[in-house]
Amino acid sequence: MKAIGYAAKGGVEVLTELELPMPEPGPRDLRVAVRAVSVNPVDVKRRRWEDPPESSHPSVLGYDAAGVVEAVGSGVTFFKPGDEVFYAGAMDRPGTNSEFHLVDERIVGPKPISLSFAEAAALPLTSITAWEMLFDRMKVPYGLLKPCGTLLVLNGAGGVGSMLIQLANRLTGLTVIATASRLESVEWVRKLGAKYVADHSKPIDEALHAIGFGGVDYIGAITTTPGSATSLASAMNPQGHITLIDNFDDSIAPFKPKSITVSWEMMFTRSLFQTADMDAQHRLLKLVSDLVDAGMLRTTLTHVGGCLTAANLGLAHERIETGRTIGKTVLEGFQQ
Repeated sequence: MKAIGYAAKGGVEVLTELELPMPEPGPRDLRVAVRAVSVNPVDVKRRRWEDPPESSHPSVLGYDAAGVVEAVGSGVTFFKPGDEVFYAGAMDRPGTNSEFHLVDERIVGPKPISLSFAEAAALPLTSITAWEMLFDRMKVPYGLLKPCGTLLVLNGAGGVGSMLIQLANRLTGLTVIATASRLESVEWVRKLGAKYVADHSKPIDEALHAIGFGGVDYIGAITTTPGSATSLASAMNPQGHITLIDNFDDSIAPFKPKSITVSWEMMFTRSLFQTADMDAQHRLLKLVSDLVDAGMLRTTLTHVGGCLTAANLGLAHERIETGRTIGKTVLEGFQQ
């Protein structure tokens, strides 16, 4: 089968087209014929900074995918061949930039009927991350729409931010504030449901004060900058909760005087450690799919970069490296 991988870390020039054996599904695996993939910052970081674990074998990157179940393992109960699915894959298995891909059914959801494969491929990783931040880490009540505080979404126009805004706006009673600085990103986050926008070109506490907020109850810290801990703590109300995604090299001591809860979100934890509740991501993606089909959530696809080729994948990586993308970039499957 065709795939795109890399043999050593570096620039986009390390991405190369491969011919690999057809993978055989394990007991809980689906073999998915990949129809579309999206590109995430984690793909770019791994390509730039991590050599493949086996120096003699190129690694295939990619997490988000939408496709059709082509074969199933002996223990599969959630899906059957012919089912259309979407998912975000696992960190410790080969990636989705391939014609066929193996994935554990417990982290797979049924593709929204109302979306194309490209539109659906934009959603899984960011939906899981945003959902777990909001409902698993911050413990915001799901579906309770009475006012319950303020949420600040850092990097609101990015993939995770775009989903976090939608989920908080549609499924909770939180007042959503998003950070953005360019006209097009401000328009995007408002369209998704942010009631207020803070200019993230300023220290975040100053940006909040500029729009009339002395502090917020929750922060979804999708991205942070070195030395920002003091500003973030200043931007929060006492006994608030901040959830981080990126590595946070600052001391968290500034959060202590206000008894602020600090938590981390990594959507690969359940699959990486085969947790007892691993199938929570199957249920989560099924809910997201239902909400999309009901018109409550929308795809965050903003750019289709053509079919899967090393050149097109490299261009998609370069788009992310600009730090100015809005929503998600998707590539469709290999040309037959």
